[in-house]
Amino acid sequence: MDIPFEPVVFGVKVNVHLILEYAAFFVGFRYYLNLRKRSLDPISSTNRLSIIIGAVFGAFFGSRIVGFLEHPIFSFDLEHLIAILSAKTIMGGLFGGLLGVELAKKIIGEKESSGDLFTFPIILGIIIGRVGCFLAGIKEFTYGKETAFFTGMDLGDGLARHPIALYEVVFLLLLWIALSYAKNKQTLEKGLVFKYFMICYFLFRFLVEFLKPNIFLILGLSSIQYLCILCFVYYHKTIKHKLFYANKIIHLL
Repeated sequence: MDIPFEPVVFGVKVNVHLILEYAAFFVGFRYYLNLRKRSLDPISSTNRLSIIIGAVFGAFFGSRIVGFLEHPIFSFDLEHLIAILSAKTIMGGLFGGLLGVELAKKIIGEKESSGDLFTFPIILGIIIGRVGCFLAGIKEFTYGKETAFFTGMDLGDGLARHPIALYEVVFLLLLWIALSYAKNKQTLEKGLVFKYFMICYFLFRFLVEFLKPNIFLILGLSSIQYLCILCFVYYHKTIKHKLFYANKIIHLL
């Protein structure tokens, strides 16, 4: 199979990446509905809908803003304006969605934690989307720098590159297993599974950014990495608490 993978069906070139991107939203949302049906959700249907709306709008604006900041060049050229409106990133979507949810909850006065129910559907959606990114090769900016490491792959330009999208799929599968184990074997406070997901995923993305051929850097870091730092600041209490707990366990051993 050649990458980019662009099969021709009935004389029409199929955009597999776009299809999997839509599939990620559809399958992820269906999985969420299935989980909610099988769980005791303390949040009413009306409030849950308001939270979803907040997440959607927050994710939309967050993904576009951070997507633009990855390549912050502005021009009034029509083609460039369309490219700006089309730019998006899952990182901005996640953090923007988080802020959108918190704003919606403040407006409706909802106090219950709402993130845990979204965690695994989000992971599933990202995995499906990243498969699409991998199949798009160098046409999607999820490829890595040139490498002589054994994982290096030709993603469409004849060079051996880090297949970052595949790294992410493997990481998310392992994270899914770890979070599922923690949720089933431990008594976790509400909202903690989602917090763990955000912290771990943003930490992974912060590190893997060093393998990407980023052009726009400030003090050696990309816009995505600064967003990751912002996420760590947002969850600093959870991070501090877990580090303290881990240090305590180490001393006991």
